[in-house]
Amino acid sequence: MEVSGVLDPSPTPTPAPATEPYRWRWLILAVMIIAEIMDLLDASIVNVAGPDLEKALGAGSVGLQWVIGGYALTLGAGLVLGGRLGDRYGRRRMFLIGLAAFTAASLLCAVAPDIESLIAFRLLQGTAGAMLLPQGLGLLRENFSGPELTKVFAIFGPVLGLGGIVGPVLGGFLIEGDFFGLGWRSVFLINLPIGLAALVVAAKFVPRKAGDRTVRVDMTGAALVVVSCALLVLPLNQGQENGWPLWTWLSMAASVIGFALFALQQRRTAAAGREPLVTPGLLRKPAFTVGLGGIALFFGGLIGTQLVLTLFLQIGRHFTAGEAGLGNLPLAVGTAIGGAVSGAFLADKIGRKVLQIGPLVQLAGAAVLWFELDGLDAASFSVWDIVPGVAVAGVGAGMVIAALFSFVLAAVDDDEIGSASGVLSAVQAVGGSIGVAVFGSVFFARAETGDFTGGFHRALVVQACLLVVFLAITFLLPEKGRPEEIPEEDPEEDPEGERHGSIPEAAAVSSPG
Repeated sequence: MEVSGVLDPSPTPTPAPATEPYRWRWLILAVMIIAEIMDLLDASIVNVAGPDLEKALGAGSVGLQWVIGGYALTLGAGLVLGGRLGDRYGRRRMFLIGLAAFTAASLLCAVAPDIESLIAFRLLQGTAGAMLLPQGLGLLRENFSGPELTKVFAIFGPVLGLGGIVGPVLGGFLIEGDFFGLGWRSVFLINLPIGLAALVVAAKFVPRKAGDRTVRVDMTGAALVVVSCALLVLPLNQGQENGWPLWTWLSMAASVIGFALFALQQRRTAAAGREPLVTPGLLRKPAFTVGLGGIALFFGGLIGTQLVLTLFLQIGRHFTAGEAGLGNLPLAVGTAIGGAVSGAFLADKIGRKVLQIGPLVQLAGAAVLWFELDGLDAASFSVWDIVPGVAVAGVGAGMVIAALFSFVLAAVDDDEIGSASGVLSAVQAVGGSIGVAVFGSVFFARAETGDFTGGFHRALVVQACLLVVFLAITFLLPEKGRPEEIPEEDPEEDPEGERHGSIPEAAAVSSPG
């Protein structure tokens, strides 16, 4: 049965003829932004909930890492599958199903009676998000065209880029406010009114367009991705607490084998004339495959250090959730400034160098933060003591976020854009999950002895190593992420002109924070 028939028994509007733009198209953009920001916010909004979860549910360090990283894990593992399901069953239908499931999972998280239940519901919430998130790009392309589409992506991309960064700020506000005595549960309940409103509006105004039932969904490939991701993240989360037994190393080795089997299975699926989850041609493009590694490194370090900052403020300096949320504000502001500078002035003018300046600025911020931590007086500590280092690091991160996906997608052909965007978003999410596990383990290894500053110092060392490797990788990316536009009066001079025009569009929507 059509999902919209359950949500809205009235006839669903259909798009106007191609010559007349759909009347409610800008409302569609608003719904996409609201729903997908809700999805992205939940990746980091619970960062500040650690002490409250410990008091209410007895959550330890490993439990907290699973609550945060488990969501990103299932989100990332399911993104490519979610995109394929949208191709087959229709993006509107999958958007509504994903949004309804995400809202329901948020309610389950809010009423979780123990930490084990909360982790299970977070995994379910990430799975629902994986069904929801990939549909936005396709829905916008279906309802906008020409210059309007460029404007849409100019709005859509940057807004999503800050979605995950501001999560701790909003989470801190909700927990600190303790509205109706809900405490940490409010960070999940906030999704209910927003999700229900977006669901009603989407069911009413997003026009129906049938999917392509000839598209085959590669469930074997999807299963390999999920299992391989789990084999990697499970030991990273559990290893520190268990003393890194043999099974943790065997599990990580098995995950590498699993990803290799996935790549082989995708090639064989395509060779047999069936639809793979990932277009095999992508894996034969050095710039794309190298870029995937860069994305995993960068977002693993960014999300991991954001978590450590929050843990340091709450556990090490006994900040409230609200104060810890505000402690993340310099990072969010710095990221916004760096993104604006990169997008408006640098990326088009200096090309790949913006991806090399960004990590250098981040390293400078990490160095400043290191010395700020060294000079801290625990008795008189204020968040202002570390604002300069955090803000500078944020500026560097924003410079990279604004440009990274464009450079990686520069190597992608037009018919590969959809698959490439899904893969990049998935790698970003899984990289974030790994970052939570690695940085959480590094921090808690010292924090358990009471050396919170030492834990933060170790995290900064790990981040510096990741940034150095990322910097080296950037030299293998294209010189220009956005090839020169082809004059409209002679589009046949370069047969790749159409592809060049599509890259910035896909990149804008594929760069959530």
